[in-house]
Amino acid sequence: MSAISLRLPDSIHKRLREVAQREHISINQLIATAVAEKLSALLTFEILEKRAQKGRRSKFLRVLRRVRPTAPMESDR
Repeated sequence: MSAISLRLPDSIHKRLREVAQREHISINQLIATAVAEKLSALLTFEILEKRAQKGRRSKFLRVLRRVRPTAPMESDR
């Protein structure tokens, strides 16, 4: 495990403390979880972007033409 020094505005530190207390976890755990969630979101975007680059519009349109036209469900109108 690594340690880092982090400078935060007092207002953010106060809110972190409040949320950590409410969730019954340490500030350290809250920050680690928040960073992990952000990394996950960023990495997921990168993965989807790479997959999208492999796609071809012509293939998409060919598959789309095979979909039968139907009226939308009442809940979708």
